[in-house]
Amino acid sequence: MKANFRSIKPASLVKTFGLLFCLFIATIGYAQKSPNIIILLSDDTGWGDLGPYGGGEGRGAATPNIDKMAKEGMQFWSFYGQPSCTPGRAALITGRIPNRSGMTTVAFPGDGGGLPKAEWTLASILKRKNYNTFFAGKWHLGEEDYSMPIAQGFDVMKNVTLYHLNAYTYTDPEWNADMPEDIRAQWVKGTKGALEGEAGKPYREVRKIDGKVIPFLDQYTEEESIKWLKENGKKGDKPFFMEISFAKNHQPNLPHPDFVNKSAGKNKYADCIVELDTRIGRIMDEVRNMGIAENTLIIYTVDNGTWQDVYPDCGYTPFRGTKGTDREGGSRIPTLAWWPGKIKPGVQNHDILGTLDFMATFAALSGQELPTVDREGKPTIFDSYDMSPVLFGTGKSKRTMWFYFTEDELLPGAIRIGKFKAVFNLRGDNGMATGGLSVDSNLGWKGASSYVATVPQIYDLWADPQERYDLFMNNFTEKTWFLPTVQNIIGEFAKTYEKYPPHVVQSNLYPGPITIDNYLKLREAQEKLKSLSTAKRSGGG
Repeated sequence: MKANFRSIKPASLVKTFGLLFCLFIATIGYAQKSPNIIILLSDDTGWGDLGPYGGGEGRGAATPNIDKMAKEGMQFWSFYGQPSCTPGRAALITGRIPNRSGMTTVAFPGDGGGLPKAEWTLASILKRKNYNTFFAGKWHLGEEDYSMPIAQGFDVMKNVTLYHLNAYTYTDPEWNADMPEDIRAQWVKGTKGALEGEAGKPYREVRKIDGKVIPFLDQYTEEESIKWLKENGKKGDKPFFMEISFAKNHQPNLPHPDFVNKSAGKNKYADCIVELDTRIGRIMDEVRNMGIAENTLIIYTVDNGTWQDVYPDCGYTPFRGTKGTDREGGSRIPTLAWWPGKIKPGVQNHDILGTLDFMATFAALSGQELPTVDREGKPTIFDSYDMSPVLFGTGKSKRTMWFYFTEDELLPGAIRIGKFKAVFNLRGDNGMATGGLSVDSNLGWKGASSYVATVPQIYDLWADPQERYDLFMNNFTEKTWFLPTVQNIIGEFAKTYEKYPPHVVQSNLYPGPITIDNYLKLREAQEKLKSLSTAKRSGGG
């Protein structure tokens, strides 16, 4: 039967179309309502330093603001970064393991290089959805113009420091009076101070940094961040993305004068924890006071595991190993997510996740797919999973495994699959290599790499999170199924390098002398390759 439009009253038509129009506008508005995103990143902060993870007041350094964030949001227990600063920051901002970007090694002043301009970053991805973007604090992703934050998707950068914190003490006579003056001059020439700038313009050095300036760096980062937030946080036309990267708690831990002896512990590290917590609290209070909390996702995380080698100027982790190793202590980090009205309060999450997953998550939250080519048009791949089902309580993490890399490992030195972990690189261990109780003394970067390539150590991280009992060599022979599983997974992973070639390593450290034996083997290999190439050409192949 045909509809009789003549029988419909004009007033009803107007009302009906009016409701449909409002619904359409509301739907469009909802679809385009991308959240504001803030990453609060601290440096080398230990898992056990913070209240939600058993530290805080119990370790002489109360963290009421971080405690509050955990109670109001989601706390992660199996969340991973990388084993050191530069790789950790590269993985976080690109969503790719550091080998792919070439950002595998900590960069020193004067090294040059940096994050390749072809890489997508969180900022450049969000710029595609019209985000205002801001960066403040420690960068540590290179010195070249193409690697600066304002060349990598950020509209504005403030108080940017390019190196690990103790690098700024090298040229300070009060710290290194015995440094020869000619060497001091070289370091001074190659070390840039705090920088600021805007996209499309040359950056500016706003202050030199030495031991006397270090205590004030996080104050400048906080002040610049809150100033930008007040000016840009309530613009209705655009959402914003901020990465706020604090200097705490990388050694040397020098608290701001306002925080000296303010901790119950009355020591520099505890004072710096209290300072970090206070500055995080002030930024979160500003978000609340501005009335934008319900459309703002805030994530607190750390770049890498804590650097236990530098006691007492270091943090604490209950896990085995330290920064620079493939052990849990090198990569497992405290992480919290807060978004009132979207993330349920007080949620404890144990899924395997990591900073690599911010890329896919932020892309999804801003309503876009991840690119299949890099910024220069070449095919690219991401190692990132969308965390939003976990954040919203609608699903589990799709990530089922984690690869661990030290700075010179192209293939993982350890791999976690579910609750099991295989460890090939025993770097830092000072106990029994295999069998029974496998303890170590956390030598970290001071310990040489030591590989067990045939039979790795195997641990059950649920029953043994400290990696103390090697299942394979402890008469649990039924666990041998894990070995071919690991080999197959690593083999498939290795193929991605062939399809998506990694960038060249951006920074190198002297690995030690080449032995005569290794030199002769290298020459022999070169001669064989040369003869094979000659034979192939002569054969017309």
